[in-house]
Amino acid sequence: MIKRFLTGVVMVALTLSATAQSTKSNLRAPAYPLITIDPNTSAWSYTDELYGSTVKHWTERPFPLLGVLKVGEETYRFMGAEEVEVYALLSMGEDAAWEGKYTTKMPSGNWFAPKYNDKGWQSGKGAFGTPDSESSSKTAWHEEKIWVRRPFKLDQDLKGKTVYLEYSHDDDVILYLDGQEIVNSGPATGKNKRVKLSAEQTAKLTKGEHLIAGFCHNTGGNGLFDVGVVVEKDIPRSFEKTAQQISVDVQAMQTHYTFRCGDVDLKITFTAPLFLDDLNLVSRPVNYISYDVKSDQPRDVSIYFEAAPNWALNLPSQASTSSTSKKGNLLFAKTGSAAQPVLQRSGDHINIDWGYFYLAGSDQEGSVGTGGSQSLRKAFAAGNDIAAVSGAGSDGHQNIAYTKSFRVNGAHQDHIMVGYDDVYSIQYFGENLRGYWNVDGKNSIEAVFAKADQQYKTLRKRADAFDADFMRQYTATGGKEYAELCALAYRQSIAAHKLVEAPNGDLMLLSKENDSNGSIGTVDVTYPSAPLYLYYNPELAKALLNFIFAYSESGKWTKPFAAHDIGTYPLANGQTYGGDMPVEESGNMLILTYAIARMEQHAKYAEKHWEVLTTWTDYLVQNGLDPDNQLCTDDFAGHFAHNANLSIKAIVGIGSYAKLAAMLGKKEVAAKYEAIAKDMAAKWKDMANDGDHYRLTFDKSGTWSQKYNMVWDKLFDMGLFDKDIIDTEIAYYLTKQNEYGLPLDNRETYTKTDWICWTATMADDKATFEQFVKPVHHFMNNCTTRTPMSDWVFTDKPVRRGFKARSVVGGYFIKMLEEKIAAQ
Repeated sequence: MIKRFLTGVVMVALTLSATAQSTKSNLRAPAYPLITIDPNTSAWSYTDELYGSTVKHWTERPFPLLGVLKVGEETYRFMGAEEVEVYALLSMGEDAAWEGKYTTKMPSGNWFAPKYNDKGWQSGKGAFGTPDSESSSKTAWHEEKIWVRRPFKLDQDLKGKTVYLEYSHDDDVILYLDGQEIVNSGPATGKNKRVKLSAEQTAKLTKGEHLIAGFCHNTGGNGLFDVGVVVEKDIPRSFEKTAQQISVDVQAMQTHYTFRCGDVDLKITFTAPLFLDDLNLVSRPVNYISYDVKSDQPRDVSIYFEAAPNWALNLPSQASTSSTSKKGNLLFAKTGSAAQPVLQRSGDHINIDWGYFYLAGSDQEGSVGTGGSQSLRKAFAAGNDIAAVSGAGSDGHQNIAYTKSFRVNGAHQDHIMVGYDDVYSIQYFGENLRGYWNVDGKNSIEAVFAKADQQYKTLRKRADAFDADFMRQYTATGGKEYAELCALAYRQSIAAHKLVEAPNGDLMLLSKENDSNGSIGTVDVTYPSAPLYLYYNPELAKALLNFIFAYSESGKWTKPFAAHDIGTYPLANGQTYGGDMPVEESGNMLILTYAIARMEQHAKYAEKHWEVLTTWTDYLVQNGLDPDNQLCTDDFAGHFAHNANLSIKAIVGIGSYAKLAAMLGKKEVAAKYEAIAKDMAAKWKDMANDGDHYRLTFDKSGTWSQKYNMVWDKLFDMGLFDKDIIDTEIAYYLTKQNEYGLPLDNRETYTKTDWICWTATMADDKATFEQFVKPVHHFMNNCTTRTPMSDWVFTDKPVRRGFKARSVVGGYFIKMLEEKIAAQ
């Protein structure tokens, strides 16, 4: 059984700098982290101002969270937008199947025109998708491309109404309304996205026949096409007036906003106390929202927080239940689905619809209520108790809210808490597991909130100290831009995981492959993520590997190489990914096992898994030098053979096994495999050499790629590859950079930001490291696709190519890991 609390050097640093002031981050984030608990309970602000848009989940689905400060009789909205209520004019496939015509062969002529003859097309029910795409798929679509026509009939004119096309797509989509192009996504994916029709377009939606036509191109992996129409309800806003935002500052554990509300100052801080050496805090499903109010004159002030059931639903249309309660000195408001289908939904762009979302705050001058958004907001604006209107105007859809009234004469500080009790978090080979915070089922969410409330002041001070030390240390190591990128990456990476305990007592930190296919425990996602966890707590690095070892050692996975994943989140019942990555995943497991040994300075963990490590190593010896046609972690680039960077991974994996053998006193084994690795490395140099650089593939001269896998040879001083290889590559890369970074290879202008940090770490000096990292910071600061930080982006324009909110940004921390290893 893993200890519930681990104390390490991080806590020492925090104690020493408890009064430190954090250096403000100047990074304009693509999206700002607000609530970061796990892949399901994750919320972001997608605009520069906290009140500029509705708070959203990383899938871009609305997670309405409204904040309003009332000063005297004037209200100031400081967080979120008043979510517009809509009704479905044409339902999406998730709500109800719809009839359409489709073809997977390129049609001739204007196939998107209303009068086009589609009699030769097939009939099917939307949505259309690959079988493993999402639960919304009603008609199987296996081909690369699909053309769809959805006719519909209006029984009234829509002129003057606010109308949106709503659509989901994986991958690229083009949508037409009555022959006019409305959406052209380019290379992207999305779920339940909306585009507002112009007044001119809406005026053409007259009574009678109409057509939505769409084209979708599945460029790899899952495919999905779905489209519908929603119309805004004519409901007036209650809080049109906004606060004046003064600043925003993203730190590792906290996001700070400052506002001016009339003559009153307001500071809002979102805190996720994710101290990686404290497993209880890592797993605790509660975050803080602090509010500090200052006024030079006595003022009567009230604060209002409101959330919608969306937080606990896959679709807003699902039936929900909401209620309030009081326990101890805390008031609770909770909401959840009526059906509670525990662990019955899996996939990438889906939201949890079991368990309950909570708002909680002090009972001193506080109040909680449930009901329709208009009823709650009107009561607050009028100075009435929101508890008195509970249930009013809800139409079966009850929002939850917390308010507190107080008099400010100088300063007033307090907080609320938000959290989620998911009841069961993961299904692991048929067994339902609770979150680590309630592993034995004896804890209650109310007790967890109470403890969090008691620890609030202590944890805020610790978080402040952590953030201050973080910015100081990371700036000293990699520069200010590097520190700001890592601060933005910290909570994102952690919140893309769920911490649970396996039936045998092993700790498991299970990632969700957010926005890239929804796999759980993906090894080639673990690999780039690992530096963050190796740096702060090797126990969590083990927790990223334990389930893959168990999968092979149980006999459930019988292939001579490591699995890609153990299922589709949150169902961890065995690999569901359609293809294997034999060299990739085996190399990943071997390298990370050695990395753990280096951080712990012993190889007991490797000894426990020696038999399977040997099997994987022998596979790499036979198949790793010149890999055949297969995928690597950059699977979006497709299959290709003779991958020089993948070959490096195999060689470093074999070298890692040799080093582990030496640590375990297996001298003959160590000598044998070290000789093999060095011989392969020498052959690699000859095979990949292309003059002033090294090739992308052994068989193609004039190609190049980032050789980021070689970073481990440098970090661990393994001595496998000649030092001049790295020097040659770094010099060559500096000639290939674009405005927003170094491309992944010569084939495309896109890159992976995590791999850039690995490549940069191969440089010998800080100045060169910063030459690679600053363009990545420049990209994030100017990115026009506003989503949680992407790791797959273009280097010649400030647009993400794909992916968002993924754990792999933990790879940014490899520079810090290098420093820690050097200090051993």
